Formats: sequence, C-alpha cells, structure tokens
Amino acid sequence: MTKFVFVTGGVVSSLGKGIASASLAAILESRGLSVTLIKLDPYLNVDPGTMSPIQHGEVFVTDDGAETDLDLGHYERFINTRMKKANNFTTGQIYKSVLEKERRGDYLGKTVQVIPHVTNEIQDFVKRGAGYGTPEAVDVAIVEIGGTVGDIESLPFLEAVRQLSLRLGPNNSAFVHLTYLPWIATAGELKTKPTQHTVQKLREIGIQPDALLCRADRYIPDDERDKISLFTNVQGWGVISMPDVDTIYKVPRVLHEQGLDGLICDKLRLNTPPANLKRWDDLVYETANPKGEVTIAMVGKYVELSDSYKSVNEALRHAGMRNHVRVKIEHIDSETITPETVASLAHFDGVLVPGGFGKRGVEGKIETAQFARTHKVPYLGICLGMQVATIEYARHVAGMKDANSTEFEPETPFPVIALINEWKDADGSIQKRDENSDLGGTMRLGAQSSDVAKGTLAHQIYGDVVTERHRHRYEANVNYLDDLRKAGLVISALTQREHLTEIVELPQSVHPWFVGVQFHPEFKSTPWDGHPLFNAFVKAAVAHKAAA
Repeated sequence: MTKFVFVTGGVVSSLGKGIASASLAAILESRGLSVTLIKLDPYLNVDPGTMSPIQHGEVFVTDDGAETDLDLGHYERFINTRMKKANNFTTGQIYKSVLEKERRGDYLGKTVQVIPHVTNEIQDFVKRGAGYGTPEAVDVAIVEIGGTVGDIESLPFLEAVRQLSLRLGPNNSAFVHLTYLPWIATAGELKTKPTQHTVQKLREIGIQPDALLCRADRYIPDDERDKISLFTNVQGWGVISMPDVDTIYKVPRVLHEQGLDGLICDKLRLNTPPANLKRWDDLVYETANPKGEVTIAMVGKYVELSDSYKSVNEALRHAGMRNHVRVKIEHIDSETITPETVASLAHFDGVLVPGGFGKRGVEGKIETAQFARTHKVPYLGICLGMQVATIEYARHVAGMKDANSTEFEPETPFPVIALINEWKDADGSIQKRDENSDLGGTMRLGAQSSDVAKGTLAHQIYGDVVTERHRHRYEANVNYLDDLRKAGLVISALTQREHLTEIVELPQSVHPWFVGVQFHPEFKSTPWDGHPLFNAFVKAAVAHKAAA
C-alpha cells in the first residue's frame, strides 16, 4: 500500500519546497523504493498555462501534454519517475470537477460544501496521482502543498491531507514542514520565532510535523535546534538544517547526512537498504571541477525572473557537465537588441533564443538570429527561437521582405509562421483551433514524434526519429517550405502525421552549428545524461571558443 509524505511550507514562499521534496524523493529512491511526487497548487487557474512567466516562472510540460508547475521539472530531474497530468492539480481543477459533479447530480441533492465535498475531491486527486490501490501504485508518494501555512487559499488542501492522514491510519503518512530562520545581522543571530509561529499555526489546523526543514543562510547551531524542538514539539533529530548551497544537487546529501530519510522510513515502517548517494556525489564533483568555461547569451523576453527559463538554464548546465565545462549564462532582454546593439553578442560562445508568446521583443530576437547566422556563432532556437530564425531567413535570404508570423503581424505579405487549424494531441485526440479559440488548452502539447532527414545535423544528434514535448500554437507555414528550401534552409525533421516543421538548420558547409527546434527539449534534460541537443550545442560553443 502506498505511503504518503506531505510537505508544507511556512513563513515565506520561494524557500525551495520543490527542491526539498525532490531531494527527499531522490534519497528514498536510492534506498530501492518506487517514488512519485505530486504538487498541489492553491490558485484558481485550471493550470498555469495562461499565467505570466515573469510572475509564476516557466510552465513545465509532461509527456502526456499537461501544462504544470515548474516544480515538476525539478521532480523529473531528481528521480526516475516521469510526471503525468495527475501529478499536478490546482484549486481551479478541484472546483471545476466538484461543480461538474454537482451539475450532473452526482451529490444526490446534497448541499455542496468545502467539507466534505471539496476536501474529498482533493483526496481523490492525491490518491489518483499516487496510483493508490492500482497495479501502478508506488511505495511512497511525496505530496507538496503550494503556498504557506496561514494562506486562506491553502486551507482546503491542508484540511484534506489532515483527513487523509487520519484515514490512512498509523505509520502510513508523515508530515514535513519547510520553514525559514532569518539571520539578523545587527543582533548577530538566527531568529526562531517565525518558525515557532508557523508550526503553531500548523498545529492549530490539526497537523503535527514529524520533521522541520529549517532554511537559512547557514547551518543551525545546536542551541537553536534545541529551542525549535522544544517550542514546536518536534524531536531534536527532526529539526534539520537546509543551508544555502552553491548547487541544488548537494541538497540530497545535506538532508541524508542529517537523517531525514531514516526518520521518514522509521515513521512509515519501511525496511530498506541504506541510501546510496554515490551518483549524487559524482555529480557534485563534476559540477565543482570543470575543465573550462563557455558563456552563452540567452536572448529572451522574460529575463526579469530567472525561473522563467528554469529548465533551459538547467539543461545548459547539464550539457556543461557532459562537456566538462562550466556554462555561464547571461540573460539578455530581447527588447534591448537592435541593429545598433546586436554587435554586443560578438563576445559570446553561443546564442540561445528560448520560447515565448506575444509580439514584444520579437524584432530583437530576429536581429539575434541574423547576427548568429551571419557571424557563424553557434545558435540554438527553441520554439519561438526556431520561428524567428525562420522569419529572419525568409526576410534576408529567401527574398520575402516583411515576412513574419501572423501572431505578430496578421496582415504580413509572407506569413511564414501561422496557425494550423487541426492537429493530433499527445493522447491521440484530434484538436481544432482558430484565431478566436481560447488561449488555455489550444496549443499543441506533449510528446510527439517526427522523422529526421538523413545526412543532417539533426540526424547526427537524434537518429531517425525524434520524440520531444511541445507547447505552442503557431507553426511554420507549409506553403513556404519549398521556397525556404530553395534558398538553402534545411528542414531536417517533420511531424509524422501533419508533416509540420519540427527542426530547421543551416548546412554545416555554411554554418558550423545553427539549429532551430519547434519543440522544448529542455524538459527532458537530466543531470545524469544531459540532453543530446544541448550537449551538441555546448560542444559547438566549446569549439567556437577554441577557434576564436
């Protein structure tokens, strides 16, 4: 039977619940347990797909086409289990499901209330995510509850997991609470009062944590640990330091050395072999001991928040490990790139243009693609990055003056990027859309396969077939592909059903490394293997630097 670990947060947000949850899952997995993670988000959006990346960070996409919280990216990078739609749900999804049941008459005339109907629905969603009671059930499901204790919107989730813990019975669930200890420089000490108050609030709800993960800029002295233990009713060995570290891949070792996995296994009565964290130690060593460095310009439009490109950042670092170099990433606002400023990209070893939506900053991205093409700087365009490279090539090589995407210029004379109105989704269903469709749920989403042309750079990287995850609305217009090919652009991969463009590139006789992809390869990168496309891109950046 699946056992559950519920992870809550207090004091402030952005303390790293996702990393803590993923790290605990990684340690338990190293003990031979099957583990999954579930993220509960308390906002009313049905999914984060229409939320600003600057406000919420990136939208992570699963193989089955779910638009999810970025923490699911951490989960996939830390453990072997692949995430699905059931691994992330929001208050919006819960209420949508409850109201649909009410409209169908499923509640048989009862008054529909937060308790028990909403809290029961949350528990059903949690069990579904864990595969509870099915052949796919895991040994341990770690459930991360978004927000902080005391938030009004989080209360139904906290009440639901309290009820679920009671229903599961003794030794089938554990609670881990992440909290914050601020360092007051003028007093020269860590303050425990915020932690005392957040645990008090949690206990008022009816939840007694089994372990406290105490975030601070340093390890917590024994005196403060004893004080926290006394005032929170948590045993001393359950008060665990989570200090700042220079790489997130140190966190599993930090938690293991303080006995968190042992505490959880004892509470859940799990008899397992000792944890084996050698792969994590090797990873940290590789991160700390590069043999060189390359600098990549990431020209994007959401650079105010680094989490907007979290998976891309991590994929570049993973590729750096595979090439034994440190990848230094410089985020550049594409609105600052003009014909007068684009030469500032000359000192970079590679240029990456990531995805995005909307017209703002697009011309700067087109300037970036042109500079990388004409100056033979390694270029990787992802999603919109592929589309701007196509627009640039159409304008300046294929003779299509004022070529554009209908997303940015509906009346463009050469709509080389445009909407398609029918496609097959990741689950095999046929989807349709037009310019009046809702923004939410009208994109090509999830994993899809494409055939790769032999003799291309893409074929060297991927082989005959590429299967990657998608998140976009607009496509390369099939009506202009022949003209682009005649002008020298290589269309090196097409989808197997609609024959839509998936990869474009320049011949290596013309440019050493220039690739644009319609999909999002960053979502499948892991610290263990990197990703073949990013590995090749960073390798090209290393070669470019060596030749400079």
